[in-house]
Amino acid sequence: MIILSKPKSSYMRAFIVATALIVAIPVNAESLRVGTSGQANPFTFVQQGVLQGFDIDVINAIAEITGDDVEFLTMPSPSLIGALDANRVDTVANQVTVTPEREEKYLFSQPYVVDGAQVVVRKEDEATIRSVADLKGRSVGVILGSNYEDLLKELPYADEIDIRTYETNILEHEVALGRIDALVRDRVSAVRVLDQVSLPLTLAGEPFAPLYDAYPFRDNDKGRADVVKFNNALKVLRENGKLTELSQKWFGRDVTN
Repeated sequence: MIILSKPKSSYMRAFIVATALIVAIPVNAESLRVGTSGQANPFTFVQQGVLQGFDIDVINAIAEITGDDVEFLTMPSPSLIGALDANRVDTVANQVTVTPEREEKYLFSQPYVVDGAQVVVRKEDEATIRSVADLKGRSVGVILGSNYEDLLKELPYADEIDIRTYETNILEHEVALGRIDALVRDRVSAVRVLDQVSLPLTLAGEPFAPLYDAYPFRDNDKGRADVVKFNNALKVLRENGKLTELSQKWFGRDVTN
């Protein structure tokens, strides 16, 4: 996941333009190649050989509206954006968050998840690590391929933080076992993991940076058409309650606005 204090004006202008074009541009059904890791529960994961999760359900719901045939291509998280650059996929469904750097290069759909960066620690440490400011002098884990490392490096005391990268499915266990002092990831996923897995972990304070997840596209004619198509479908899913329904299914609450 990637960090943004709030959507930049250029992003909002692009969103307004894309929204205005929804009616003007016809929707043409086609084959949609979607990159995903299958390793970011509950957004995308594999269970008993079946690819599933919130991102997977949202893409399938979008395709039901647009009439597109969806082909999911699984690969490691760090390879997903490269696959988009190389035209191996048309978009990425893997909890991708808008950042100033990415919006300079890619087009984004309207956000479908609003979240925040969250510190997680062992319960025995919650009295001493109460917020991101208490990470000075600590070892902190982040998900490999996410932008939490960049977020931490932007802090004024970044040189005092020992940042380590891990695969998603072992990050919480590294903290629980005391191998690192804390982790930083999105609050939505952190709450979900703590609800489902019996680990002596807790949230340290409130989220310290807002996050806006959206679907990225290459900045070309096809990408512009796909953004309009996705925005149109997401608008329908918001209005008919399907987006909220899927959010409740996977997170137990509405994370879409």
